[in-house]
Amino acid sequence: MTQSTIKVAPEIVAYTDDKNTKLTAEISLPGVPIENIDLKLHEDGMYLSASARDVEYVAALTFFCPVNKHKATASYENGLLTVEIPFKDPMEDTVKVPVKAVKALKPATAPNVAA
Repeated sequence: MTQSTIKVAPEIVAYTDDKNTKLTAEISLPGVPIENIDLKLHEDGMYLSASARDVEYVAALTFFCPVNKHKATASYENGLLTVEIPFKDPMEDTVKVPVKAVKALKPATAPNVAA
């Protein structure tokens, strides 16, 4: 007899810090060995898969603001995965556009109108 895996959504609590600079997600993964956690981030969401015995925890979250996925951190202790993800600076991907001077045109003179 083969053992089947049950897919379940983990308990997740997500919140921002007081200055709204980062998102913290606390995810309950009881009994999951750290090597069985697969966490993937992109600019506007997160995917998680983690397995323990006959249970596979799966979750997909969409963020309400773009995040800086390259500066994210994750730690795991006593079955609790904590992910901290800073929000993306709105000016982060801006580029400076050079402004060129336009040759000034002579002002047009109004035609003489005799009354």
